[in-house]
Parts: sequence; structure tokens; C-alpha cells
Amino acid sequence: MLLAVDTSSAQIGLGLYDGVQVRAEILWLSQQHHTIELAPALADMMSRVGVRMDEVQTIAVAIGPGSFTALRVGLAFVKGLALSRKMALVGVPTLDILAAGQPAARTPLVAVLQAGRGRLAMQRYNPVDGPRPEESAWASDGPAEIITADALADSIEKPTLVAGELSASERQRLMRKKVNIILASPAMCVRRPSVLAQLARRRWQEGRVDNAASLAPIYLQLPQPAAT
Repeated sequence: MLLAVDTSSAQIGLGLYDGVQVRAEILWLSQQHHTIELAPALADMMSRVGVRMDEVQTIAVAIGPGSFTALRVGLAFVKGLALSRKMALVGVPTLDILAAGQPAARTPLVAVLQAGRGRLAMQRYNPVDGPRPEESAWASDGPAEIITADALADSIEKPTLVAGELSASERQRLMRKKVNIILASPAMCVRRPSVLAQLARRRWQEGRVDNAASLAPIYLQLPQPAAT
């Protein structure tokens, strides 16, 4: 059994995956109460489906980019479980989770996440052919970066799918470039814990597990102005 935990942003997600089916999946928007909400939500989910913690062999965790505090809460929580119960731990970049949840397409993809102060964390992806069901249909095209919605709109010069956390005003600004920007529906902009679980299980099967003591979150820095 694999437990998935995502606390990258205001959205918290938990999932249970046994390799054949998703046994449970819950997600909600927290009002900065990650610390007090995470453990009770997990206990309730496990109770509802009749799964004991000693049946969980692997923990998957979203490692960012995302909120500094929210990521630290999630990482500390799963590290405690992994170390105390000797579970395998697999970290997955947050924007990869969002990308893997998008259906295959012929256009590039930009996955976005709220980064605070009117900025977005974003990463570009290109479609790949012939993925297996448990794999993503997208391959990353460069590192994640910080950008504003207006700058993102200006940077897109060919038809591109944009998916992820966007405010109403950000969606409106992006929609102005109707020719090149294809906005995913709100339902497709949610990071699914079950997708995180599926990606992590594949990594676990390949032996790509992380050291609980050293696994660190991904934090993005604003570009520094060039020296003069």
C-alpha cells in the first residue's frame, strides 16, 4: 500500500493506492491550517477504508515548488512516518504531478502553481508519445521558474495548454491571448493525490527512493537583476 501526501500549497491532498486501484483520495483548500488538519484527515481517511498504517509500505510526497511553510509541514510529517515505521519514501516534484494529470495532447503544456505576491511557479512540458498508463504523457522542458501571469501570457507564442492554480483575474489575463493559450478547465487544474501515488509507485518499482533524512523541498528564487 502506498500513501500519497501533497501539501505544496493551500490545497492539501491525501491518497491511498494499492497498485491496482485508488483506495481513497481526499483534497481540500486549507486556510493555512496544514499543521492541525493533516494528521486528523489522514486518520479519518484510513479509518473510512479500513486500512491500518502498518499496511503502508511506501509514502509519496510532493516536494515543491510551493509554499515555504506548507511544504515544510508536509515533509516533516512524512519524514516522521517514514523514519519511525521504516517505510520507503519517494519525493515527486509538484508540477510534475499536475502535468501527469493532463490528458495527452499535441500542444506544449505549462503547469502553474501559486507562488505568492501575485506570482506563479511554472514549468514547461512537451508531449511524449506512447506512455504506459502509469506514466506521464509529458516531459519537462527546462527547470521551474517564477513568473507573473502577464509575463507568462507574453512568453507563449504558439498554441499551449495552461493548467494549474490560477485566480479568476489570472485566468482572465491569460484568456486575452485566445489564439495561443488553451486554458484547462478548473476540474483539470487540481493536483490529484492519486496521480502523485501512481508516479511514486513507478519510481519505487525502479528503486528510485529517497533518503528521509536528506530529502529537501524545492524552493524557487526570484531572478536576480544583472550586475552593472
